[in-house]
Amino acid sequence: MSLQLPIWRAADGSVVSCTEKVKVMTENLQELQQVAQDAFEDAILMGCDEQQVRAFLVEMMQGLDNPYQS
Repeated sequence: MSLQLPIWRAADGSVVSCTEKVKVMTENLQELQQVAQDAFEDAILMGCDEQQVRAFLVEMMQGLDNPYQS
């Protein structure tokens, strides 16, 4: 599956236009997708319920902390 990445925006709505920043985001998210896909497939092969694994992955992403928030 190929990721359809959005145009990245800053909190003020401006476009993140730095080529290097966008490249790093793309690489990080492609790597994250592959790790998540591998974990998902392993869970299915081990007999875990697909919907439970999907729900957990969503919950895990929603629980990420922003260490830069004031």
